Order: sequence, then structure tokens, then C-alpha cells
Amino acid sequence: MRVLVTGGAGFIGSHAAKRLLAEGNEVTILDAVLPGRGHEGSVAALRRWAGPRAGRLGFVRGDAGDSDLVERAMVAARAEAVMHFAALAYVGESVEKPLEYHGNNARATLGVLDACLRLGAPRFVFSSSCAVYGVPLDDRPMGEDHPQSPINPYGWTKVHGERLLLDAAAEMQRRGAPFACCALRYFNAAGADGEGVLGEVHDPETHLIPAALRAAAGLSGAVTIHGDDYPTPDGTCVRDFVHVEDIVDAHVRALGAMDPARRDRWAFNLGTGRGFSVREVIAECERITGRSIEAVTGPRRPGDPARLVADAGLIGERLGWRGERSRLDVMVSGAWEWLRARPRGYDG
Repeated sequence: MRVLVTGGAGFIGSHAAKRLLAEGNEVTILDAVLPGRGHEGSVAALRRWAGPRAGRLGFVRGDAGDSDLVERAMVAARAEAVMHFAALAYVGESVEKPLEYHGNNARATLGVLDACLRLGAPRFVFSSSCAVYGVPLDDRPMGEDHPQSPINPYGWTKVHGERLLLDAAAEMQRRGAPFACCALRYFNAAGADGEGVLGEVHDPETHLIPAALRAAAGLSGAVTIHGDDYPTPDGTCVRDFVHVEDIVDAHVRALGAMDPARRDRWAFNLGTGRGFSVREVIAECERITGRSIEAVTGPRRPGDPARLVADAGLIGERLGWRGERSRLDVMVSGAWEWLRARPRGYDG
């Protein structure tokens, strides 16, 4: 299959591109490579890894919100499907810059969908988020039927993105054109590529596991615990962590299983049903690295729910997805190996 991967120079998108290439697909990455978010170094790493297969990997630097650019990229690649990862994705930053988040994320999704509508591209997998749910109704893992009531602008941009996707699907149906789509609502992505090709690199690094590991490696100062007065067993936020390669596996399964003629319109959670607190994650990072990690407690971060844990049974039933790599020790170990091998990320 020929696939356009928007945001493919970022953490999850680059891993998706690698998996698609490994399975014999042709991949075109489209990424604006915004400072601290996407990395041309990840594309270079993919090309080195691909070797003779590198001819099946294209790269277009540009904004996914530019529908004409997206259309040109899709025409040149003869793309049959889209995996759409391109988005601003920091919860705290979205609270500080809500209009920037709404504008960027909506524009990117509209730009890509508009190009798909013009070209009749029949398959679309959308990178959504557990942030669409907001505060859980109770302590049970959240299913796909949980009410959508985000408490931060980032979550609302994903709700909006899912709505745009369904509206595009309805328009394709009115035209009599085949179209299938899937929104994957993942919880906390973590880990690194098992072959050591790709890893998680952000600047600034706001994700807990890489931030804690950077502190363990002496590459940064103390890791900040954003609030210790939540209604959880140890007072810190509880999150459901999912291995990045399991997230990619779900994307690939959805892409292969969707039937444009059947007009599939799916939404699935990606998680393990097991949450870990911030303090538990830091303790596991200390165990894996054998190093003490300094942690300081700061105020709560705006937009953070106390607990987010997934019920991912539906995608297991429909697509056979199990999240087999998503053990905390596996995710921390992989991220630690990546960091030790590439302390400067893709820059050295």
C-alpha cells in the first residue's frame, strides 16, 4: 500500500513509518518539522535503517494544513491511505495557547481531509487521544462510550478532529465514493523502537518517562511532579502507558482491516487497563537505571485529570490487538537504552 504519514518525523509517526516500510509499503512523510517536535534526523535514521528499501521512503517538508501541498504530495506518491499524526500535542501548552492549538490542529486535519476528498483517497487513520474524555466518571477504566468532555484545549481539538473525520466520511458517502476511517484514542505513549533506530525526543521534554530518565542520566535537573494532592493512592496523577510499537501495531491493523466499500467508521481506545502513578513510574526508572532520580513537587499542571486508564477491550475484540509490549519495565528499559545510545537525540 502507498501511505502518506503526516507528522511522520515525530515520535509516533516515525515509528509508524518504520513499521509500514518493514512490511513492504511505500511511505511518504509530510512534516513541518517544528522546533522541538519533529526531527529530520528521524527521517535520516529511517533511511539509514532502510538501506536498499530507502527508495520507498519519501519526505515532504511542509504544513499539513496546506491542502494544496498535501494534494501534490499525495498525487506524487499515488497515496492510497493516510495516517494523520500531525498536531500540536502538549496538554499544558494548550491551556496557555488555546487558540494556537485550535487553529493548528483543526487546520492540519482540514487540510489533509480536504486533499483526501478531492482525490478520493479511501482510507484514513486518525491519531486521537484519551484527552477527549476529560475527567473519568468513576475509577473504572474508560470505554469508548465514556462521555467526551475534555478539560483542556488539546482534548477539544481531538474531539473536533474526530467530528471532522466523520463529516468527511459522510460527504464521501453522499458522493458514492468508498471511504473508511478509524480514530485511535491512545493513552500515554512511551518506549522506543526495539532495534534502536528511533526514540522519543522533545524539547522541552514534558513526558514523564524520558524526563525521569534524562534526570537519571544527568542530562537535566530534577524531574518535576506536577501536583501531589490528587485523589489517588499516593497523591500523584495515574496514567495508562502504552508502548509506541503497540500503538503503531494498532494503526497498521486498522489500516489493513478497514473496508472502504463497507464504509467502516471506527473509534478505539489504546491502553492496558492498568494505571501507574507518577511516583511509581519514577521508582521504576530508578530500578531500571540503578540510579537515584531527584524529584521535586510543583503545582498541578492545568488541564491534568487525576486518573486516566483505558478499557481497550473493543479493539481486542475487533482487531485482535493486545498491547503485548506495554509493560512498564519494557517501556522504561527501551527508552533508557535509546537515551544511553543517543544522549543528544538525533543530533549525535
